[in-house]
Amino acid sequence: MTNYKNIFGKPVKFLATDPDNAEAEGQIWYNSTSGTFKSVLVGVAWSSGGNLGTARYYIAAAGTQTAGLGFGGQQPIPASGLLTEEYNGSTWSPGGNLGTARAGMGGCGTQTAGLGFSGYGPPGNGRRLLTEEYNGSAWTGGGNVATAVNFLAGAGIQTAGLKFGGQLQPGPATQSTEEYNGSAWAGGGNLTSATYALAGCGTQTAGLGFGGYNPSLTSTTLEYDGSSWAAGGNLNTSRAFLAGAGTQTAGLAFGGNTPSITGATELYNGTSWSTSSASMTTTRASLGGAGTQTSGLAFGGLAPSTTAATEEFTGAFESMVTLTTS
Repeated sequence: MTNYKNIFGKPVKFLATDPDNAEAEGQIWYNSTSGTFKSVLVGVAWSSGGNLGTARYYIAAAGTQTAGLGFGGQQPIPASGLLTEEYNGSTWSPGGNLGTARAGMGGCGTQTAGLGFSGYGPPGNGRRLLTEEYNGSAWTGGGNVATAVNFLAGAGIQTAGLKFGGQLQPGPATQSTEEYNGSAWAGGGNLTSATYALAGCGTQTAGLGFGGYNPSLTSTTLEYDGSSWAAGGNLNTSRAFLAGAGTQTAGLAFGGNTPSITGATELYNGTSWSTSSASMTTTRASLGGAGTQTSGLAFGGLAPSTTAATEEFTGAFESMVTLTTS
């Protein structure tokens, strides 16, 4: 241990309990309870992927890191609002156009079974009731939402979708939650406060919503059980127009306005958020997000100008390890 002190300028700490991962990152300590030396293994990183074919923001998203789906968006509408692109883990390629050009819509599902709903579009950029379903090559009409909004959040799959929050016309936010059964939307339990420009992930019966405006920037996190929302642990950084991925117990939040544009990334364990050591290379807001906590996908957005940049999040773990000595 003399060498460690000479190199790092401080001795190894003797602790009865392990510190949390954020505090322990880059440190070595001796756990006197277990009689072992420990450290934290960091394996998180954002790396560049292939650019979108068309740069845009307010883009909806679905799928995974290696089978992503981006659709709609602004830059400008109506041309970009019709576009669908598919990601194979390295490059984007064109998919079938949406039936109705929109931006600021909700999205969920997979690359071959995607769901897009509500949002705004011409003429007049009014909010839309429309839902469309994607089969991997073409979009077809689904059941209309009950409440037309933009800047909403979505979660779930094509046959069990979740829509929540958003901005009404002419502008106030809503607490509305709706559930999709593959053909029709029905009312769910309201958000605890009216919120828009939030992010979501998870499933229809285990959803997660976080961030947004309600009406000011918020760090609020809410968990949905299929009938009602309950408070979860707050984000470390209040933000809006962010993106999300993952599940209710393994969530990923990245990007957004704080109000300045950020690339900060946070991880949710079902109780609390921790700030990752990795931030996006391209700080941005109003972006698309998909995937899981260990394999996230970020694309498009405002950085602050419109960007086509795609980034992949790998790892999402900062785990405690026991060191061996000889």
